[in-house]
Amino acid sequence: MNTLPRLRFAHLPTPVETLPRLSQALGGISILVKRDDQTGLAFGGNKTRKLEFLLAAAQAEEARTLITAGAVQSNHCRQTAAAAARFGFDCILVLAGEKPETSSGNLLLDNLFGAQVVWAGEAGREATLAEVFDRARGEGRRPSLIPYGGSNTLGASAYCLALGELLEQEVYPDWIVFASSSGGTQAGLVVGQKIYGYRGRVLGISIDEPAAGLQARVAALAEDTAALLGEAMTIPVPDILVNADYLGGGYGVMGEREKEAIDLFARLEGLLLDPVYTGRAAAGLIDIARQGFFQSGQQVLFWHTGGGPALFADRYQDYLGVQ
Repeated sequence: MNTLPRLRFAHLPTPVETLPRLSQALGGISILVKRDDQTGLAFGGNKTRKLEFLLAAAQAEEARTLITAGAVQSNHCRQTAAAAARFGFDCILVLAGEKPETSSGNLLLDNLFGAQVVWAGEAGREATLAEVFDRARGEGRRPSLIPYGGSNTLGASAYCLALGELLEQEVYPDWIVFASSSGGTQAGLVVGQKIYGYRGRVLGISIDEPAAGLQARVAALAEDTAALLGEAMTIPVPDILVNADYLGGGYGVMGEREKEAIDLFARLEGLLLDPVYTGRAAAGLIDIARQGFFQSGQQVLFWHTGGGPALFADRYQDYLGVQ
């Protein structure tokens, strides 16, 4: 497997922990958690692994400014801003919508890390991102575009290696379940599954789109990631396991299922989930477990991709019942 340039700043390997009380509550299956909320950078999260490779590439091209985009409470943007501060880059974040009245959660941290925030407004995120990038290049700021969610071949390769890390910890679950959205985490795990000979199954709980679109994107990205790593492989779209039954009210819209999942993990295991990604993925895991999807005696690993700061966003406080 090809070795890629990398800046090593994530706290790795992240621990694997058992969740005995949650396991008992869900009928006695064995549930583990892989703590990528503890990758160390700005409250952690899965994007930190990806940024080790993405920032190395930015340094190689002698960039001075990192530019990326996301939602108002983007975990990816928060970690990108923190990484930029740590390694001396300027950072511009293009965030969807209009500026809120107050800065909370991830947006508060973006500001603390010194990122310049540009609000896309009615122009839309993609058009604004292109405009911001062109302007920064014209001003001589030597920009490097960090892809949405860190999900290109470089970012996905981080999760190929993460699957190898899990196996080195001598953990061999029957299922790996996690939040899947921009596709990089799932694509990397799929490639790692094949390279390292992992015999379990990799199931992404879709956060924001129907299964067919996510499966196709993950399959294509996985093949390209494998090629980058020097491992040619064909990955049929049907081999990408996605459950899109838990989209609820849409991206970032918290519902009863997410609230229950956050409550269960917090009160049974002292473990924090976020309202957008891990809360929705855990809600899916809980529901399919209750339906008998997992066989008795199987071991299920929930890959915690982080996102805790979103718990402190103003928009979720009332729904979480915070007094």
